[in-house]
Amino acid sequence: METRMLRAGDRIPTPWSNGGGVTREITADPPGAGLADFGWRVSLADVVGDGPYSALPGVERIITVVDGAGMVLTIDGEVRPPILPLRPFAFPGDAATDCRLTGGPLVNLNVMTRRGRAAAMVGIVNGTHTAAVPGNRSVLLVALADDVGFVLDPGCEKGRLARFDAVLVSGTGTDAVTLRSEGRAAVITVCPVGDAL
Repeated sequence: METRMLRAGDRIPTPWSNGGGVTREITADPPGAGLADFGWRVSLADVVGDGPYSALPGVERIITVVDGAGMVLTIDGEVRPPILPLRPFAFPGDAATDCRLTGGPLVNLNVMTRRGRAAAMVGIVNGTHTAAVPGNRSVLLVALADDVGFVLDPGCEKGRLARFDAVLVSGTGTDAVTLRSEGRAAVITVCPVGDAL
């Protein structure tokens, strides 16, 4: 098992190519991978205005509004129902996608997986939550409020997370570990394609 603390204050904002906002990468696999070669990637995006999303061929996306009122996406010409805060929404990254904000700027938690390499699931929890981390997958806990606690078992490694801090737990062997959290957080589970989530 490998554990990495990922503090919000350490992230470097990167402007979008279309000028519609900035992105702060939380983590990617492999580490340091760019947009062309990641297997999976998780980031927080500040969306400041309406406009198109960049096309990402071969990528699946799950977005969750974690700050702000929400938005409406038009995907391949079809207007979708409003995306409300803390409601994960999945769509193909290569679809023609346009965004309209419903109540001003927002922050999206953005999970991207490369088709054929990885799959992801996003859940929002509030209170006590337990997640298993088998040897073939990673679990990323992203705090959505201040003072979110976590404990790893076995080993009893523990810590506290401020808002948008994260902890990444990656299984590297055959034994599963358990990640217990307390507070409001996003729990992102990633595994290789072919393994059941």
